[in-house]
Amino acid sequence: MSGQREPRPEGYDPHAFEPFAVTVDLAVFTIRDERLHALLVRRGQEPYQGAWALPGGFLLPHESAGQAARRELAEETGLSGTTAAHLHLEQLRTYSDPDRDPRMRVVSVAYTALGPDLPEPRGGGDAAHAQWLPYGSYGPLAFDHDTILADAHERVGAKLEYTCLATAFCPPEFTLGELRQVYEAVWGVELDRPNFRRKVLATPGFVQAVEGPPRLTGGRGKPAALYRAGQATTLHPPLLRPEGRQE
Repeated sequence: MSGQREPRPEGYDPHAFEPFAVTVDLAVFTIRDERLHALLVRRGQEPYQGAWALPGGFLLPHESAGQAARRELAEETGLSGTTAAHLHLEQLRTYSDPDRDPRMRVVSVAYTALGPDLPEPRGGGDAAHAQWLPYGSYGPLAFDHDTILADAHERVGAKLEYTCLATAFCPPEFTLGELRQVYEAVWGVELDRPNFRRKVLATPGFVQAVEGPPRLTGGRGKPAALYRAGQATTLHPPLLRPEGRQE
């Protein structure tokens, strides 16, 4: 029957191999006050009690890594339900250094998640506290989470060049100025506004104009037109980051 585990092969000894644990870790990003923020938790238990870390935890029996990622996100930060459903969640890579966890051999499947101006999180599980912090402002993280978060940042920055991932940081309806702020926050560069606008509108399927009145953006200029994510998933041609300062 589908879903049932096959019988163990005769003569196979599962104790012939040293057991190890599998965890999930989540590098979650959003844009707040025009800056890239990462979601971090204060560890409430040893090891690294009191240190900042990524949300995550151990897989439960009969649970996939993806299911564990969403469960841990809800338990440790309170991001669940409708909020979690609007997150862009994708697997990043696997981290398997034998000494990455002082407790035992632990292999972690890391995910990165993106969302538009996500709400304040709350701690839970073994996380004493959860908070959005500007990317790079928090000092050393527990375990190898500095490496995981940096890898996630690089993945997101690279994918902005050739996919439509930037719209995952935006609300359902957004201005081109808000879309530009995503690129500037993630890449750590200032973009030329007219050139950015020209490239976005010239890329088929990247954005779609929203019918109706434009929206006031709080600046001194005239109200800005609204757009929503288009049907495209890749950018042709790519929107390459300019040379210069990168975070």
